[in-house]
Amino acid sequence: VQLQASGGGSVQAGGSLRLSCAASGRTVSNLHMAWFRHIPWKEREIVAAITWSGDRVYYADSVKGRFTIFRDNAKNMVYLQMNELKPEDTAVYYCAAHTDLTSIVNAQYIGYWGQGTQVTVSS
Repeated sequence: VQLQASGGGSVQAGGSLRLSCAASGRTVSNLHMAWFRHIPWKEREIVAAITWSGDRVYYADSVKGRFTIFRDNAKNMVYLQMNELKPEDTAVYYCAAHTDLTSIVNAQYIGYWGQGTQVTVSS
């Protein structure tokens, strides 16, 4: 499966962005999906994850209450709505797909990666 992330950009603190991830090559309706982010000199970290059916979601503590992950299997799309953005949210954000729900929060086990999209939040 090929994943194409988009929607990054530059915003001021308190602003919002919506990231989109378009999948192609195969359906993702039976894949668990996630968003990770990478800050220079730090390891890639999980931001949010969603089961293939959308019935369960996971959020990193740092984004709970501000970010929302959701998906549209009919369109082969996954989204990350980011509100109340903070400067510490500045990172390259990656879309990911994985078959195993128990390991989806761990970057080293991810099966499919999209290219990153830069999010920059200024204070």
